Amino acid sequence: MTKTFTLALGMVVAVSLLGGCQTAGRAKPVKALSVSAATNTVAGPPPLDPRAFERRAEADARFLAGVSHELNNEPEQAVEEFFKAALADPGNEPLVLDLTTRFVFLKRYDQAAEVLAKALQQPGASAAIDTRLAFVNLQRGRTNDALCANEAAIQKNPRFIGGYRGLFILYSQTGQTNEATKVLDQAAAAKTPDADFLVDLSEMYFLQDRAARGSNTVAKARARDALNRAAALNPTNFFVLQKLADGFTQTGDRKQAQATLVKLQQLYPDMPNVRERLLDLYLRDRDKKGAAEQLEGLIRENPTNPQAYYLLGILAFEEKRFKEAADSFHKTLLLNPDFEPAYYELAVCEMNLDRPKEALATLAKGREKFKETFLSEYLSALALMRQKDYTNAVQRLTTAEVIAVATDTNRLTHIFYFQIGSACERAGRWHESEKHLLKCLKLSPDFDEALNYLGYMYAERGTNLVQAREMIEKALQHEPDNAAYLDSLGWVRFKQGQMREALRLIERAIKLNKEPDATLYDHQGDILVELKEPEKAREAYKAALGVEANPEVQKKLERLPPPKR
Repeated sequence: MTKTFTLALGMVVAVSLLGGCQTAGRAKPVKALSVSAATNTVAGPPPLDPRAFERRAEADARFLAGVSHELNNEPEQAVEEFFKAALADPGNEPLVLDLTTRFVFLKRYDQAAEVLAKALQQPGASAAIDTRLAFVNLQRGRTNDALCANEAAIQKNPRFIGGYRGLFILYSQTGQTNEATKVLDQAAAAKTPDADFLVDLSEMYFLQDRAARGSNTVAKARARDALNRAAALNPTNFFVLQKLADGFTQTGDRKQAQATLVKLQQLYPDMPNVRERLLDLYLRDRDKKGAAEQLEGLIRENPTNPQAYYLLGILAFEEKRFKEAADSFHKTLLLNPDFEPAYYELAVCEMNLDRPKEALATLAKGREKFKETFLSEYLSALALMRQKDYTNAVQRLTTAEVIAVATDTNRLTHIFYFQIGSACERAGRWHESEKHLLKCLKLSPDFDEALNYLGYMYAERGTNLVQAREMIEKALQHEPDNAAYLDSLGWVRFKQGQMREALRLIERAIKLNKEPDATLYDHQGDILVELKEPEKAREAYKAALGVEANPEVQKKLERLPPPKR
């Protein structure tokens, strides 16, 4: 097909929007016609008399001649033949609508108007001819004639949306917003409209909403009402359902949009993009089950879709199903080894599965394909900390900090500095740890984990005890029943020589802690030793050793005087 013919078909959409190039009974886009389609009327006609037969034959011949010129890239000659074909058989509405689309594209508005005027003289001419003439007159600068033609279309067929659409757009473009609103009210009051009419009406309400400077809540509410009326008619047409789903999405009625798309999926299972649109809505609503069903469907349809596996992994991870998530991320990387985020997600899963060695291997593979990133170094540090390799963890975190300073300082959060501070402390680099934890608290002064961590560090070293107590008490304001924080405060009181208060706090921590904790029992034993209660201290140290073996606690137990007989 020639360029002219292809572009002409493209004009069908534009004309449909402005003038309604559909048959009056049901709004459908005009398609390019075959010879047989172009020479049949909308409804089954009575037998032709000889003169009508001659006109039809001439129209067929002219139409074929026009197509021939078009194929030979002779648009001017083609238009002349089409013009003569339309004049020969003006009662053939599909032919008239098709050919006037071509005339509009070529800006042959006068010829289009002549053909349409003659078509309107035919018995039973539909409202679609009036709306097409309205559009053509608008292009000719004859606004009043366009207005009259649209009004004639509405009078002829009040259930044909094209006339209302033409009037609404005409009034909107000329700034007559009140008149445009009246047209919509008139359309909304039409008796027994079909679903196609109602979804098109909702689109006009959306246009009115967008034209307003602020959000037009009335227009949006009326659009929703039109959509609900359309849905109540239980439409099955693909295009109507598609527009219905779009409309509900625009009004924010995502549940209605989902229900419409599910229906569309059931009626037209082979139609593309419906599943993707449903997936998008489920993800927005945090409907993980619905999203997972669509993703599994996408994988059934295309088992080599890495993105579907990746999203399935994300959903499983959010539900703490780390093994399933890891399997999905593995498949993602098998199908697309260049998808960098999957390396990081897989590594986090492996850490949650207590497989730090595998996590480090995953991150190393990613590092081979991509340059070092903040995430590659940060996650490697977390894996190393799980292996208690704090020295190398600090090195990775330091590299991550350098990368973030150069690329994205927003990554240097209070959590980051808490991680590097705790790693430094465990690596024996106390002064560096203090510096990082203080930076963490500067970024987030109420971060209770850092308040407790630094406070306990001070208590362990016997320094800054007043500050340590203030920090831990502040942390306890956030979590009054946190056993770790109570233990830290008890240890500060122990270092300050307040043994009874220290014992009270430690024993409360032991009571609140869900699992037996060796450190709590160890601290209890140390306090009881200072209180000269060796028998109770012995029980505390034994309890600590019952949780985990510890040579230092064993020595404390052995230093106690022998039990009384």
